[in-house]
Amino acid sequence: MKTIASASNTLLLLVLSSCGVASLTNAFMSPQQSTYTPLSYQRNTPLTHLPSPSNNAHPQSSSSSSTCLHLAELSGGITEVWNSYLDALEANPLLVKSITAGVILGAADLSGQALQQAIATNNDDASTTSELSTNNNSNSVDIARFLRFAFFGFILQAPWNHFYYQILDGALPPTEDPFTSTTAIKVVIDQFIQAPIFTVIIFGFLGVLEGKSLDSIKEQLDEDYVDTMLANWKLWVPATAVNIAFCPPILRVLFLNVVFFFWSIFLSLKLNKD
Repeated sequence: MKTIASASNTLLLLVLSSCGVASLTNAFMSPQQSTYTPLSYQRNTPLTHLPSPSNNAHPQSSSSSSTCLHLAELSGGITEVWNSYLDALEANPLLVKSITAGVILGAADLSGQALQQAIATNNDDASTTSELSTNNNSNSVDIARFLRFAFFGFILQAPWNHFYYQILDGALPPTEDPFTSTTAIKVVIDQFIQAPIFTVIIFGFLGVLEGKSLDSIKEQLDEDYVDTMLANWKLWVPATAVNIAFCPPILRVLFLNVVFFFWSIFLSLKLNKD
C-alpha cells in the first residue's frame, strides 16, 4: 500500500508540475493554430533544485550532504523516466494512455481490496468476518477483480476519454485564458452530460465482466447510481475544472487517470460491497 501511494503521489506531482509549467499562451490554443510543442515545456525543467554540498560544510553535515546527493540522483532518474514517458506519449498516445490507465486502475482495485481487508480485520462482527473468510479467504487477493479493473482502464476508460477530449476540444477549442466561459461550459458538459452516461457504462461494463445478468446490473444501478453520481460531482467537478483549465491537452487523460486512482477505489468498494 505504501509503495502504491508513493508511486501515485509522485505521478500526481509530475502531472501537476507539467500542467503548471506549461506555457499557457500556447498550450491552450487549438492544435491547428498553436506553435506549442507538447514535450518541450518539461524537457529542461528540473523537478527539484537541490543544494550542492559545500566544501566548507561542518563534518557533522556529511550525512545531510550525502542525503542531498542521493535525492539529486533520484530526481535525475525521475526526470529521465518522465521524459521517456512523454516521448512514448507523443509517439503512441492512445496505447500509452491505455497502458497507464490499466496500471493505475488495477493498482486502485488492489488498494480497495487492501482497504476492505483492513476494515474486515478491525470489524468485531464475527458473522461478517466468517463470511469474508469463506468467500474470499480474507487475506487473499481477488485476481479476477483486479484484472477486471485493469482491463476496464485499458480497453474502455482511456480510449473513451482520449476520443472524448478530442471531440470536446474540437467543438470548443482551448482558450489562452483558462478562466473563460468556454472552460465553464466544457466542465458542465463533462460532468452533467458525459459523466452520467459514462457512469452507467462503467456499471454495465464491470457487471458484464463479473458475469452479472442485465437484471442484476439494473438493480445495482437503481440502488447505487444516485449516490455514486453525488460522490462523483464532489470529486470530479473541481478536478475537471483544473484539468480543462490548466493541463495541456496531451496530459489531460494522464491527469484524469491519476485522479481516477482514488475514484476507482471508491468504485471498487461500491461495486463489490457484497
